[in-house]
Amino acid sequence: MDKQRAEEMFNNSYERVAAWQESAVASEKSNVFFFRFYEIFTTKSPEIAAAFRNTDMNRQVRMLRQSIVYLVNFYATKNANDFLQRIARRHARGDLNIAPALYDLWLQALLEAVSEHDTDFSVETAEAWSQVLAPGIEFMKSYYEDA
Repeated sequence: MDKQRAEEMFNNSYERVAAWQESAVASEKSNVFFFRFYEIFTTKSPEIAAAFRNTDMNRQVRMLRQSIVYLVNFYATKNANDFLQRIARRHARGDLNIAPALYDLWLQALLEAVSEHDTDFSVETAEAWSQVLAPGIEFMKSYYEDA
């Protein structure tokens, strides 16, 4: 799918699932999506479940929102800002002890959550999410080769 179509489909889907508007109802809706993502993600492996066992999930949801924005920005610009570089280093150098293979499970869990919460979800929607997030995920994984 061409870049413009992928961005459009991703953005429309993200708005449907994350409800970025400032109303209380929209905030509740977006929290449901992100918390559902973490429910799915933590079932993907015992390692993931253990990593999030004592985590402040409200804080984690805020970090996830921010991370997705930076991954989308990376897709659009092919430039990693300081935040994305810092997170990549923390993940790769043991601070968080995140194995590279867990990124694939992260994306899989995210797509499952999207499929549950996006009323217009389709195979093409999943392709758009994957296409938009893949370069940033690959950037994150590249830090393991350099570590």
